[in-house]
Amino acid sequence: MSLFNNKLLGIFICIFYLQPAFAGDPDYNVSTIPAALKEKAHAVKRTEELIINVSSPSEQRVIHRFAITVLDAGGDEYARVIESYDKFRSIRSISGTLYGADGKQIKRLKQSDVEDLSGVGSSLMTDDRIKKHSFHYTVYPYTVEYEIEVKISNTFYLEGWIPQEGEEFGVEKSKLVVTVPLDFPLRFQSFHYKGEPVITTDKDSHTYTWDAKDITPLPDENYVPAWHRRTTSVLLAPASYEMQHYKGSMNTWEELSRSMYALNQGRDQLPDAVKQTVHQLTDGLSREEKITKLYHYVQEHTHYVSVQLGIGGWQTFDANYVATNGYGDCKALSNFTCSLLKEAGIPAYCVLVNSGKEQITFEEEFPSNQFDHMIACVPGEKDTTWLECTSQYLPAGYLSSFTNNRPVLLLTEKGSKLVHTPVYTMEQNLQLRNITATVNENGDLQLSANTHFTCLQQDYLQGMLHVLTREKQLEALKHDLPLASYDVNKFECKELPGCLPAIDELLEINARNYASISGKRMFITPNLLNKSIKRLDQTSARQSEILKRSSFIDADTVKIIVPAGYTAETVPAAVNLQSDFGTYSCSTTITGNVVTYIRNISMKSGLYPAASYPMLETFYAAIDKADRARVVLVKN
Repeated sequence: MSLFNNKLLGIFICIFYLQPAFAGDPDYNVSTIPAALKEKAHAVKRTEELIINVSSPSEQRVIHRFAITVLDAGGDEYARVIESYDKFRSIRSISGTLYGADGKQIKRLKQSDVEDLSGVGSSLMTDDRIKKHSFHYTVYPYTVEYEIEVKISNTFYLEGWIPQEGEEFGVEKSKLVVTVPLDFPLRFQSFHYKGEPVITTDKDSHTYTWDAKDITPLPDENYVPAWHRRTTSVLLAPASYEMQHYKGSMNTWEELSRSMYALNQGRDQLPDAVKQTVHQLTDGLSREEKITKLYHYVQEHTHYVSVQLGIGGWQTFDANYVATNGYGDCKALSNFTCSLLKEAGIPAYCVLVNSGKEQITFEEEFPSNQFDHMIACVPGEKDTTWLECTSQYLPAGYLSSFTNNRPVLLLTEKGSKLVHTPVYTMEQNLQLRNITATVNENGDLQLSANTHFTCLQQDYLQGMLHVLTREKQLEALKHDLPLASYDVNKFECKELPGCLPAIDELLEINARNYASISGKRMFITPNLLNKSIKRLDQTSARQSEILKRSSFIDADTVKIIVPAGYTAETVPAAVNLQSDFGTYSCSTTITGNVVTYIRNISMKSGLYPAASYPMLETFYAAIDKADRARVVLVKN
């Protein structure tokens, strides 16, 4: 930039700095906030304008103006600004003002107060940076007002609009304004918005406007779909876009698949030495053996490092890069794996996926960029093999809770519709446990537990075995078990890899004061290690649908030897529960000085109506009560 342009920019910033973010004299006195918006809220958005101006398929400008009143410390998170930027996204300006409870100005943002930090995080290389600002004010209530202007040199992603930023958050008024050229079809999908946007047209553009007012806080609920499904929101997407001279379209999933395939086409060329290695490893093997052998080769010779350079992080580094350096991000490792399989004569495809162990809500009817990760897919005549190429320990063909059971998009030359990753059934997600234990006269317990975990039920233990040191594993075990005070004497695991992996665990424990002793009576809880269901304590009426993502079966058999001379005074009655969400049963019997406890629980996945939540509360409460039931023994 020339010196003259620098001076002009300086003058512009000074003028901008002297102007309030909103025209006129804003009234941010907290007393003017409607009571309904403050009830059970940590913060209230007083006003907001999100203005998106698309000038062409390769450029957009976003101006975000908003004012938020923070009512208590729980709302501080909403009073901060964090904006990322890179070679495709530049921050033109940030301004801000702090107001007291009476609405009077306390402080203006100084440019020197804005932190400019690397966005490296866990990435080895990235051109990402972030700008952060907070007034760090703690006299409640207070109000912050910000205006941020950003220039983005692509339209692959259009920012959505969600006025309500959290559950305990109210909104007075908010507006989304999107202006696009006449020949730029804007696609959108709304939730909890009545009516359609107001559309105006001038000689060269269309403008779409959405307004929202008086959005009251939502209750903090569990087992919920994605936030945009629970509150007023609008998702945006282009029909066609440009990204660093690459043109693409996403009117349909097939179009987006072809576009992303073209972006990464020709990046599967392997060095000759690696081609020779492929044939040395796989010639003469069956298809399944080749896939497993090459997947293990990737795991042994590469590791995951996030590399977010280039065309918005969407274009992969080529197979030669991974072969030479021994690392890559999810795109590079998936592409490298597919390249190895291709050399072995096995077609394979890179796959876009929205990853995460939390609840994933995917909008299948709205083709758009809803992805953040890449895996590989190897189609077969009878079955399909899925490969998580960033993992150095998952077995070939198994997708953990990070990517299972969700729609994904294969990248193919002809385009692909959405397909679904494997759903692991209730009968495949098992925890089968047998415990033998002895209680002494002091109430201390010695137990030995043999547990067989399969599929999603073994994910946590599998990750712990491969990620943590032995010392850290034992440290984690000291906090994981539902016993008040205990020592782990033995911890051994045997992994059983496969497309449905399993782990056999042996655990030996000494637990102090396990049984309560009062005079001649001893109180013991026969459910030793599996109090997995907790009471639900939601006090307000359920508003959101209930999303249960995975299903499973737990089966426990416990035998506890009690000291001689004790007989049963009270034995819990058998419990059998049936509900739409699953089943539960437990029984306790005593023969001689041996207490035998059998517990079985099966839980179903699915999306349930909000009206069925009281039934879930009742089901969980009954399980919790049964799990904590005690045997009362009396000494003769």
